[in-house]
Amino acid sequence: MLQAIQTNITRFLTQGHERSLRAKKNIIKSVFIKGGSVIISLMLIPLTINYVNPTQYGIWLTLSSIITWAALFDMGLGNGLKNKLTEVVALNDTSKAKSYVSSSYAILIIISALLFLIFCLINPYINWSRVLNVQGDSYNQLSQLVLIIFGFFCCQFVVGLINTVLFANHAPAKSALMNMIAQLLTLIAVLIAIKGGQGSLTELVIIMAGIPLLVMVAGTIMLFKGSYRSIAPNITDIDFGYAKELLSVGGSFFIIQIGALVLYETDNIVITQLFGPREVTIFNVAYKLFSVILMIFMLVITPFWSAFTEAYVKDDYAWIKTAIAKINKLWGILSMLSILMLISSPWLYKIWVGKSIIIPFTLSLAMCLYMISLVWQASHVQLLNGTGKIKLQFYLVIFSSIVNIPLSILLGRKMGVAGVTFSNVILIAIMGIIFSIQTNKIINKTASGVFNA
Repeated sequence: MLQAIQTNITRFLTQGHERSLRAKKNIIKSVFIKGGSVIISLMLIPLTINYVNPTQYGIWLTLSSIITWAALFDMGLGNGLKNKLTEVVALNDTSKAKSYVSSSYAILIIISALLFLIFCLINPYINWSRVLNVQGDSYNQLSQLVLIIFGFFCCQFVVGLINTVLFANHAPAKSALMNMIAQLLTLIAVLIAIKGGQGSLTELVIIMAGIPLLVMVAGTIMLFKGSYRSIAPNITDIDFGYAKELLSVGGSFFIIQIGALVLYETDNIVITQLFGPREVTIFNVAYKLFSVILMIFMLVITPFWSAFTEAYVKDDYAWIKTAIAKINKLWGILSMLSILMLISSPWLYKIWVGKSIIIPFTLSLAMCLYMISLVWQASHVQLLNGTGKIKLQFYLVIFSSIVNIPLSILLGRKMGVAGVTFSNVILIAIMGIIFSIQTNKIINKTASGVFNA
């Protein structure tokens, strides 16, 4: 029996297309790494809520969502680099790869410095108490707190480019490892802070934002001095002439990023304005539980963006078709798992966060449907992004981003916090159906017009 299992495992790891084997190895590595990350992430939530309180934790979540909008200012450069770097790596053009990486870092450093300078000038004039829907005298020095968060973000804005380099080189497991180490150190720091006494929102921000940044800096230095030395950024390899090429690829991704942020990052803001920051914590507890489904899916799908790019460049449609079929089967399994999680959610919440946070069943139902529709959509978007066939995605994301906020407010007022999530479910399900049609057209070589652009 053991011999048969060993034989099947060996066959799984050694037989198949080289591209598939590379993806399998990354997935297996990521399963163990991401599994640890999921456990740590789930442990962090009740600890951080108890370290401060549900309202302060909701403030942190809302602020981090708002600051995430600054990521738009890379103008799609990261996604442009991912596709272009994957292409030149596939063609073994190390010199051009090094110039792409060096130029991207230089551009992002300039953008990041300008962003921080502009934010320092406008921050004193923003009424953060009103933005966060808290009493003006309840949380002093919110302006300074936001400045600290934004400073951390601007640094991570640049340093995070290492993840794009790893994805383009078919090594997402290394990115996942850095993330797990950061989460583990964050967990340790929170435990130490809890023993130190009363919780502080400022300390929480420094721990939650500062430790991942330090880990990413250390990882970047080690990788570029080690296995990625040949494409490490160098000032002599900076060529701003590549900016136009990278941004032309990333320009449409830039608009899509805006739409994605409206769809995924405005929920905390809408909930804060409608119901207050405490409800943001309730919303995010439900999201974190069901996001385990998304995390499992991302373990498998992450290597495929660059793999689809490579296969498309080499005209290997047979491999693409096989990969899509397997991904669709995975979606079916994860959908069933999401439903089982919904059934057992009252028990899971009680074990996880205790009785301090009460999650309405309607919110859990909305999150279940949200994850099912999101995974369905993402399974097709990976191919579209990898092949650069994103014009239809471009149009649909613009439409969805325009509709999302008013629909979230309307459903939120009628259904409570769950209504905000149901808004996302409706829009993402519609996009997922259309993207699945486009994917089938592409792999069968029948795509034309906007479906092939």
